[in-house]
Formats: sequence, C-alpha cells, structure tokens
Amino acid sequence: MIYTKTGDRGTTSLVGGSRVLKCSDRVEAYGDLDELVSYLGLCREYLSEAESSDLLKIQNVLFNIESIIACEKEEFLSKLPDVKQDDVKFLESRIDAMNEVVPPLRQFIIPGGDLTSSHLNVARTICRRCERKVVKLSQDSQVQEIVLQYINRLSDYLFMLSRYVILKQGKEETFWQP
Repeated sequence: MIYTKTGDRGTTSLVGGSRVLKCSDRVEAYGDLDELVSYLGLCREYLSEAESSDLLKIQNVLFNIESIIACEKEEFLSKLPDVKQDDVKFLESRIDAMNEVVPPLRQFIIPGGDLTSSHLNVARTICRRCERKVVKLSQDSQVQEIVLQYINRLSDYLFMLSRYVILKQGKEETFWQP
C-alpha cells in the first residue's frame, strides 16, 4: 500500500526509524534535494543522450545524498551508499570540458534564450536552495563535507551545462545590462 497514515499528524520517519516533524531542517533539506532530483528528470528529456546519461548519474548520487541526510544515527550511516571524491571529480571534469568550449565569462548572464538552458537554470537555483538548506542543517547536525562539496559543484555544473546548451543550439546568451 502506498499510504501508511503514519504521517497524518505531521511527522515522518528517518533512516533508522526515528520520527521527526516534516518541517524539521533535515526533512526540509532532503525534500529540496528530492525536488532537484525530480527537476533533473525533466531536464533529461531535453538533452542529448550523453548529457542525459550524465544527469542520470547525478540523480543517483543525489539519491545517495538524500539517504545520508535522512539519517541522523551514526550506526546506520555505514550501511548507506556514500558519496565519493570521484563523484565530485566527475562534475569537475565535465565542467572543465564545457569550459573549454564556451566563451569566457565576462558579465553576468540573464537566464533564458533557450528552453533547455532555462530549465537547467531553474535546476541550478533549486540546487543552490538545497545547498543553503544543507548548510543550515550542518549548523546543528553532522553533515559530511563531501556532501556540501558535491552540491556546491553541482550548481556550477548546471550553470556550465546551461551555457553549453545555448552555444550548441547556436543561440546567444543574454547579458545583464546594469
């Protein structure tokens, strides 16, 4: 059955079984990460097979991060999939490859100009919100440094991918005119 009725009073279970309010910092953080995972699923529909494959890999890492964030008891963390430095290096290698192709950034870019690029910019802003929520959680709870590093790098990746997509489509970026 999909409904358990255990959350009807505003609580939910974490990994390990403890119950917390659905508005707790921990639930807010993994809830926003879940939104990002879902939005990346939408973005995949607009991308090439290779780019879509990269986003699928990222979605899997984000699921790992969600499970880590949803766990407040140390004894359960060792049983969960982890985030590795190689996951961060994967993002960095993709960023570096796109950076070789896109023009140097000299001004702020106004998102838009292409549907796919626009969706990627929305994903980037969701990612930045996730980062803020996880940083907030880390003020009162232990959060693995690699988790914060990955989320930070992911927003950079999404920004570069949005620029790369515009270039690939033969369209122009729109620059901020202060």
